[in-house]
Amino acid sequence: MLSLVTMEILLRAKCFQRLASPGSMRALHKDYRTATPQNFSNYESMKQDFKLEIPEYFNFAKDVLDQWTSMEKAGKRPSNPAFWWINGCGEEVRWSFEELGSLSRKFANILTDACALQKGDRVIVILPRIPEWWLANVACLRTGTVFIAGTTQLTQKDILYRLQSSKAKCIITSDVLAPAVDAVAAKCENLHSKLIVSQNSREGWENLKEMMKHVSDNHTCVKTKHDETMAIFFTSGTSGSPKMTGHTHSSFGLGLSVNGRFWLDLIPSDVMWNTSDTGWAKSAWSSVFSPWIQGACVFAHYLPRFEPTSILQTLSNFPITVFCSAPTAYRMLIQDMTSYKFKSLKHCVSAGEPISPEVTEQWRNKTGLDIYEGYGQTETVLICGNFKGMKIKPGSMGKPSPAFDVKILDVNGNVLPPGQEGDIGIQALPNRPFGLFTHYVDDPSKTASTLRGNFYITGDRGYMDEDGYFWFVARSDDIILSSGYRIGPFEVESALMEHPSVAESAVVSSPDPIRGEVVKAFIVLNPDYKSHDQERLKKEIQEHVKKTTAPYKYPRKVEFIQELPKTISGKIKRNELRKKEWKTI
Repeated sequence: MLSLVTMEILLRAKCFQRLASPGSMRALHKDYRTATPQNFSNYESMKQDFKLEIPEYFNFAKDVLDQWTSMEKAGKRPSNPAFWWINGCGEEVRWSFEELGSLSRKFANILTDACALQKGDRVIVILPRIPEWWLANVACLRTGTVFIAGTTQLTQKDILYRLQSSKAKCIITSDVLAPAVDAVAAKCENLHSKLIVSQNSREGWENLKEMMKHVSDNHTCVKTKHDETMAIFFTSGTSGSPKMTGHTHSSFGLGLSVNGRFWLDLIPSDVMWNTSDTGWAKSAWSSVFSPWIQGACVFAHYLPRFEPTSILQTLSNFPITVFCSAPTAYRMLIQDMTSYKFKSLKHCVSAGEPISPEVTEQWRNKTGLDIYEGYGQTETVLICGNFKGMKIKPGSMGKPSPAFDVKILDVNGNVLPPGQEGDIGIQALPNRPFGLFTHYVDDPSKTASTLRGNFYITGDRGYMDEDGYFWFVARSDDIILSSGYRIGPFEVESALMEHPSVAESAVVSSPDPIRGEVVKAFIVLNPDYKSHDQERLKKEIQEHVKKTTAPYKYPRKVEFIQELPKTISGKIKRNELRKKEWKTI
């Protein structure tokens, strides 16, 4: 029956063509744990058959979400909720697609009337994982306003930077960050509307919860062209100030069908939980567009802080079938999983940074499930991934997704043969892929710098092996050149992580009078090892790396530190450590 649902949607909306599975969709069994794909036969056919027609006009709320509402009303979609939220304290919200539609139309009327926003105006949304964040996403789609996500970890200075850079006319946040907004609002000449999500009123702010009680849900979705700006995402700023990355209604609204249909392999009966912070593009990937394209349920947990026990309990107690989290999270989860059983879980994915083979092996040993690593950026949809039915090579980020033609390039833009390291690039000319960002907003020179010949340069280094699998080496500026050798930090960090004393590590270059530069490891120790003899432990770790990877890669310098510098999104700021090492030169 589900295949008929998919086919009917394809017929109802031309822009839906080939978004969901063209083949059979079977019901899930409680103990279903095979890696057999639900939406495609194998990698080769997936790459060969994937085509997506881009209509002149497209709006995700109207052309996708409202179509699922129609299927739901007709009894042609499983009884799965469209959205399922818990807060860990007993509160729970479940919405059907029809309810999501009604509430988001109310929110849209607030943006249009009370906030006086017009199509193209920019809205910054800084909310934790609460239902209103999802409503804000859909309301912006319905009004044609540009959604700009911000993490709740932003400081007053960060908020000022984002308000001024984006020229946002409206900001939506909670009472936690409202004081920080008020402190900088006078410096933001474009800001004229402030919405607060709170049980309490605040002077100068409209209260969203109160307004939602009285506003009508009669709203007509604006007409948007596929190439009009839909959202702006600030990059995580690992190598400088965060850039504003512009995405269109088609780049994510249609482009993320690659993620939902193939990498996540979702069908309408699935329950998808992605733990990403609401401030980053990964939430748009796996908490909004990818699951809803496929008609699956988006599961969310308020989870103000990362708590391994809460996550393990939730995976055990709720019928979550697909789980996505960062490598750091998996590394923490495997520490204590002995008393948990994940009866519904059948597919696990990871993205954001490379995941070490050791972590994937331990997860598989404890759950029976592989972790399917994916590779992408704020600027893209999935670039490479490990897909069901493919052999997984531990440490590899898999093969190119159907969205892109991915190559390894030299400094002149020439394609390199298998085995040779170079820059990871995506064919962008003569026809720019629809899953690629349009530009860095207000920064044409930075946008132009991403092109080398006909290719978009990701800024990452890697190589492709003889079987067509891609391997991440490092960000281009993280490469270490020592005695003629090129060394990427990831392999060294993976070796370090296999030593029981290492909780976290970051590897950078450090000046050396003989070799020019050498590998230096900054290490955060596990608590049990902090009282050990430091010099002896350094030598032990160095010998361990020599045996685990090529000896020339071992860290000749080791420094134990209390914590690593990180971006708000949790990515290690190696550039900060590197600058510290080289500042006296």
